[in-house]
Amino acid sequence: MSFKPITEEVDKIAEEIVDSVFIVHKELGPGLLEQVYEVCLCHELKKHGLSFKRQVPVPVNYDGIKFS
Repeated sequence: MSFKPITEEVDKIAEEIVDSVFIVHKELGPGLLEQVYEVCLCHELKKHGLSFKRQVPVPVNYDGIKFS
């Protein structure tokens, strides 16, 4: 299987996302509810000018059970 090289734009976006995650984790540390981290990460992503959607349903089929 061959992969296409990552574009500079995608690389820059990924760097901003990872930086945002580290900032939130460094500031808050472990042990809080997921919702706290989500709200803070979204705030950091907005500061970087990134657009996103929160809690998007993802259809999953597991062992005959359908989730969405």
